[in-house]
Amino acid sequence: MARPKIGAGVVTGRNVKLGSDVIVWNYVVIGDNAKIGDRTVVGSFCDIGKNVVIGDDCSIQAHATISNGCVIGNRVFVAPNSSFLNDKYPVCPVLTPPVVEDNVVIGGCATILPDVIVGEHAVVAAGSVVTKNVKPRMVVAGVPARVVMTLQEYEAKREMFVKQRSKC
Repeated sequence: MARPKIGAGVVTGRNVKLGSDVIVWNYVVIGDNAKIGDRTVVGSFCDIGKNVVIGDDCSIQAHATISNGCVIGNRVFVAPNSSFLNDKYPVCPVLTPPVVEDNVVIGGCATILPDVIVGEHAVVAAGSVVTKNVKPRMVVAGVPARVVMTLQEYEAKREMFVKQRSKC
């Protein structure tokens, strides 16, 4: 079990738990009581709030903001500049952080609003604002985010894209 690798300028609160083989790049803030699972990588300039739980094998790219109390499952990819918000009626004493289930992909600059559940194997397109729950295996896009295809359709499009690009 390898110890976590921590970059320059990382600030951690009290009682932070980092799993084995975790990598936290430079200038990250991790709040009190946060838990980051095994083999997860956190990019530079991320802000991870208090009482956040991030599962195993996640990739949290640079400049992501994960507000207090958010829960992120296992094998979740969070692209750069994404935000997870927890305050439905700012400034409110009751926080309702979102929950992101296992195997989810969050595109760049996406915003996940409070009190939202993103279901397993869902995909949130870049730039989307997720205002309502996302069902498992659905792809959502837009502002506000709406279902645009199933995961099966998305994977077929991705496969075709890779096939076409690898011919070059």
